[in-house]
Amino acid sequence: MKITLRNGLFSILALAAGTLKAQDPELTQFYAAPVYTNPALAGSAVCDAGAAGRMSLNYRNQWPSLPGTFRSLCASWDQHIPAVGGGVGAMIFHDVAGSGLLTSTSISGVYSYLLPLGNGRNRAFLRLGLQGSLTFRSLDFNRLKFGDQILPTQGFALPTGEQKPQSSVTYPNFNAGAVLYNSTFYGGFAAHNIIEPTWSFYNNPDEVLPMRYTVHGGAVIKLSKSRYEKNTFSPNALFMMQRNFTQLNMGFYVNKGPLVTGLWFRQTFGNFKTSDAIIMLVGFRKDRFKFGYSYDFTVSDGRTAIPSSHEVSATIDWCVPPGSKPFKPLKCPEF
Repeated sequence: MKITLRNGLFSILALAAGTLKAQDPELTQFYAAPVYTNPALAGSAVCDAGAAGRMSLNYRNQWPSLPGTFRSLCASWDQHIPAVGGGVGAMIFHDVAGSGLLTSTSISGVYSYLLPLGNGRNRAFLRLGLQGSLTFRSLDFNRLKFGDQILPTQGFALPTGEQKPQSSVTYPNFNAGAVLYNSTFYGGFAAHNIIEPTWSFYNNPDEVLPMRYTVHGGAVIKLSKSRYEKNTFSPNALFMMQRNFTQLNMGFYVNKGPLVTGLWFRQTFGNFKTSDAIIMLVGFRKDRFKFGYSYDFTVSDGRTAIPSSHEVSATIDWCVPPGSKPFKPLKCPEF
């Protein structure tokens, strides 16, 4: 999901003169960026001893065949800490659009509370998460091109009459989420941009970042009865809605030893329904390090201009003492 524009700007990212319909950046490997997907996932990492901490790095290059592509970088840390009854984490998300025309950097902290439900071996657990962030956006107005700058014989030779906006804006934001899980199933809900902050470069109170809702879930099915073989099949789905735009990802992971493969289909629903992309993933895990690469193959009518997107992820994790309180790590996919 990326920002779309209307009104006559000659640059694909001429953001200052039109009415902006805003959407958050997306990541295909949403479970490899747990804090970004759902703040309740903070502290949910798994290791052989139970709880774990992790550091994750995600990079996405969306539609690289276009001039002025979208590039996103997400770096996060989260860990279960028994003394606070749940998980804590921090995240930096940096997004660049239009070869640096528009940049956005968000810094956030997150806390999730772990609540055991019921008793017994297959008891359920509920995580409730809250995230606060501060975002800095900047726009290089001088690099934008407008129709009133054109001379027929010289091209863009005239100064523009468009109103010049602020070069930067800063705003706070809040997200919240919940995850319910046991040893086999997991499901979660998250609400982002709860306060719908104003992010206008013109101080326009009507230009806000709308709330984004995420529902995700799935299962982890063992393919081997041996406790020492980590062969699993994990069907899962993720649904997002932001204003009039909705998106559905459906697919599965197959984990066989250190190798992980995955296949998904992404459907989008905006002003009209369209099949968006087929997503293929391959991942590798060695000891405490894992790496994943995913390729989005566009299947919509726009595939000639935007045939693909690429994304990579890398994570390092480590075991931490689970503490005296009941604790079960969340065995959801890692990419």
